[in-house]
Amino acid sequence: MNGAEVIARILKTEGTEFLACYPRNALIDACAALDIRTILCRQERIGVGMADGFSRIRHGRQNGVFAAQHGPGIENAFAGVAQAYSENVPVLVIPAGFSGERQTVHPTFRAAEVYRPVTKWSACAHTVQELPEIMRRAYQALRSGKPGPVLVEVPVQVMERDEFKGELDYKPVPVMRSGPDPVAIEQAVKLLLEAKCPVIWAGQGVIYAEASDRLLALAEMIAAPVACTNPGKSAVPDAHPLALGGSTRSRSKMYAEYMRRCDLILAIGSSLTRTSFGPPMPKGKTIIHSTNDPSDINKDHRADIGIPGDAALVIDALIAEVARRNKGSRANQLAALKEDIAAIKKDWKAEWAKHFESDEVPINQYRVIGEMLKLVDRDNAIVTHDSGSPREQTLPWWETTKPGSYLGWGKSTQLGYGLALALGAKLAAPKKTCINVMGDCSFGMTGMDIETASRNDIGIFTVVFNNQVMACERAVLTEATARFGALSVGGTYAKVAEGLNVAARRVDKPADLAGAIKEGLDTNANDKPFLLEVVAKEGYDFSRYE
Repeated sequence: MNGAEVIARILKTEGTEFLACYPRNALIDACAALDIRTILCRQERIGVGMADGFSRIRHGRQNGVFAAQHGPGIENAFAGVAQAYSENVPVLVIPAGFSGERQTVHPTFRAAEVYRPVTKWSACAHTVQELPEIMRRAYQALRSGKPGPVLVEVPVQVMERDEFKGELDYKPVPVMRSGPDPVAIEQAVKLLLEAKCPVIWAGQGVIYAEASDRLLALAEMIAAPVACTNPGKSAVPDAHPLALGGSTRSRSKMYAEYMRRCDLILAIGSSLTRTSFGPPMPKGKTIIHSTNDPSDINKDHRADIGIPGDAALVIDALIAEVARRNKGSRANQLAALKEDIAAIKKDWKAEWAKHFESDEVPINQYRVIGEMLKLVDRDNAIVTHDSGSPREQTLPWWETTKPGSYLGWGKSTQLGYGLALALGAKLAAPKKTCINVMGDCSFGMTGMDIETASRNDIGIFTVVFNNQVMACERAVLTEATARFGALSVGGTYAKVAEGLNVAARRVDKPADLAGAIKEGLDTNANDKPFLLEVVAKEGYDFSRYE
């Protein structure tokens, strides 16, 4: 066996279902020979994004894998890996590398070295014999502690020419979890039960730990509402009466109101990293911070109590301690809390009803979201957004009904990433309706990879809000726009999609939305992609409550 064949066998042993790739890497044919599906993307960062979306939906128990060519291939992939790093997603990246004699010669691109700042772990294999150990270390990094991308660079002579001697002895690496300190649990529960208005802050660690039901059980016991971060949206489904929804720069009225009222925040499965595209931590609150990486505790916010550990194990311990203390029923308090959240939610929806019922032309983006909420089976859907206005308009208002049914992101905000996530999500959950809501500028970045969906029968639903302008930058590029029209962009993206063998509709009247959405869902049912281009208004009203 050469190096590519060794790695392919290890990937097969680890349950790899597909290899996202582009365009020259000996690993591609080696994987195909073992019946690992190979999917060539049009651009490297989309390949990484496909692996990213797959890992998220499989909650890191199976990992998406991307293989790149040495030199320009892995150079082009940097943005995708940086995005996955910012979002703590466990993807495996395997680029070919320049031969050993070139590794120290300028200007050779040494991927393992260059990628170190945006990977959890990176290494270069110098011999074929060390590949099993390097791959074991790679999967250990992927499946323990805080998730993140891992890179293994394999020089071409190791990949293609060197022969592995002996039997390949490799066993899959299990997911490893750590439990909480019992003393910290006791201290945390004491504060929780003494708090007048506790709020649970749920991050994507709850989704990865598959702990949504446990978290809701805890919330019911202590009568606390649950707010979700941007990547944690759907950790608790928005339809639940204790859910306050997710938050980016925009958020629900309930979210803002309870963040103002609360005296204690229990953050679980979140790094609490300060970011422009996540919920701000209100000042003056008692903070209990639980995450699987101790280095995140006291990083950006002072924690009154820190509890390192897996989200599910931490929640189980909190539930057991609350039950042990047995402070009596909180049924009346819980009922009043649910009624209050429902009342605020009703007022919030009433304030925004004019947008969702709007007949204005160009079309109001919220009218599109409203029509989709009516027609999409949300119990069997996965939705993601793109950067900019689509994120701010979709995330607060898309009401999830199942855990893990929304892929929120935004610590890095690369235009066009949502398309890649939708592709990966559909590969991970082929029976789900997978929807990406993006803008025209996002489509301009990565839209060619809609052809990847067509060529590989990946039936995703893409919505493009085409307002022919970079709307979010209106307040920034004033001089350049006034003098040179810097923010104006143009195009008919339905025609682009059709040219790439993708069924598409362009809609410029609100009355035509429902029919176009139904057509798209029917198309997806036959494992074919669909693009809905909406001629949208320029305005970008966001649900911003402080």
